[in-house]
Amino acid sequence: MYYIGVDLGTSAVKLLLMEESGKICNIVSKEYPLFFPHPGWSEQNPEDWFTQSVEGMKELTEGIDRSQVAGIGFGGQMHGLVTLDKDDNVIRPAILWNDGRSQKETEYLNNEIGKDKLSEYTANIAFAGFTAPKILWMRENEPDNFNKIQKIMLPKDYLAYKLSGTFCTDYSDASGMLLLDVKNKCWSKQMMEICGVSEEQLPKLFESYEVVGTLKEDIAEELGLSKEKHTTDDMMFTLETVSCLGACGLAPVMTVNDVVHPAMTPEKVTALIAELKEGANE
Repeated sequence: MYYIGVDLGTSAVKLLLMEESGKICNIVSKEYPLFFPHPGWSEQNPEDWFTQSVEGMKELTEGIDRSQVAGIGFGGQMHGLVTLDKDDNVIRPAILWNDGRSQKETEYLNNEIGKDKLSEYTANIAFAGFTAPKILWMRENEPDNFNKIQKIMLPKDYLAYKLSGTFCTDYSDASGMLLLDVKNKCWSKQMMEICGVSEEQLPKLFESYEVVGTLKEDIAEELGLSKEKHTTDDMMFTLETVSCLGACGLAPVMTVNDVVHPAMTPEKVTALIAELKEGANE
């Protein structure tokens, strides 16, 4: 099996292809533009991230059996604001982590709402790079765009959404938005009220290691990858078929972590999985 890692950076998307053993098979980097429309501003077009990521994955997987790609993982630049409308169109260029336009909103949050309250709500104080001040800036300076918002997401989560259709983020990145109640691992009602947004506009929260979805059919077809899940949601089991294990006399055979299990039946498989799960939980 192969796995793809995607690092959505500020200057380029870096992609890595790795075997399950940890062996690195290929690395590809695809650049995209960065815009500074005013002093202190920093923006990118989310569509560029997606286009270059797709092209990068095609190049990354050249020469391998693409049906054996079992998973894609995402990481990348934090804090940025990506907004989509009711038709899933990008409303405006993404406001990035290094954008300083929201200094006024940051001061409002720290001084008017108060650092103590912010810490109580989110375990953080406000910085201009965080997502919440950007939302306040958009509400104040681009009210028409603000009123179109149906989905708010971080840069890497835009990639996950375009590839899988799952509106998601992980707790780690969400903690840098100044919208997450870190203590209770949910969106902060107080911060949503302050920013004028609803929970429906915010992504579903996942642990970083959880499976969030599978490739959309058209994306899987374009990339030549399987849209089927190879790995269980708890990340314990990945199923791989092989042409020969060199143990025909023991067939039907399974190997789990290099241990051979002969003369398997559906009932034996079920019992083995239960045993392995129990052992993992001890």
